[in-house]
Amino acid sequence: MGKHRYILFNKPYGVLSQFSDGDRAGAKERRTLKDYIPIPKVYPVGRLDWDSEGLMLLTDRGQLQHRLADPKFGHSRTYWAQVERIPNASAIQQLEQGVIIENYRTRPAKVKLLEPEPTLPPRDPPIRDRKSVPTAWLELVLTEGKNRQVRRMTAKVGFPTLRLIRVAIAHLHIGDLPPGQWRDLTSQELELLLKSVGCGM
Repeated sequence: MGKHRYILFNKPYGVLSQFSDGDRAGAKERRTLKDYIPIPKVYPVGRLDWDSEGLMLLTDRGQLQHRLADPKFGHSRTYWAQVERIPNASAIQQLEQGVIIENYRTRPAKVKLLEPEPTLPPRDPPIRDRKSVPTAWLELVLTEGKNRQVRRMTAKVGFPTLRLIRVAIAHLHIGDLPPGQWRDLTSQELELLLKSVGCGM
């Protein structure tokens, strides 16, 4: 695999996307990446919110981090969002065309209702369950990563997100990687990733 490390991590709910909790004197310490990944000098490419779950890519290769963060490469990110109520065709169309969030229109996205609902490990703690309000799962494929974007998008069209999981970054998929576990990229995954952003092996 060469001199660099490239790993995928399935981040559980309630874990910070960094290796330290910062300066939180007197506050309860929160879980961070250091509680799961015993590899020195790897850093996350992008972030997942504390209350989101799913796939993260980490590497010690700065050039790759920089290029994946550059909007011009526009690599896709695929999310599964459990939302309150059942989104109608109009809401899905709005999400696909882009919605206005704080004077910014989101880029066009691919959005579909997941039927049947995906089979996933339970979240710890579980989402708040309101028996009178049905829920549904959406798949959203975005090419940008604004702050809390998926949650803001679904709320904007009237279907708040209850649980959010990133299941893919470009061609890298979470597969059967359990929450809290990590693995190295395969040689094929790495070759495709480096090629997509113009990095050599």
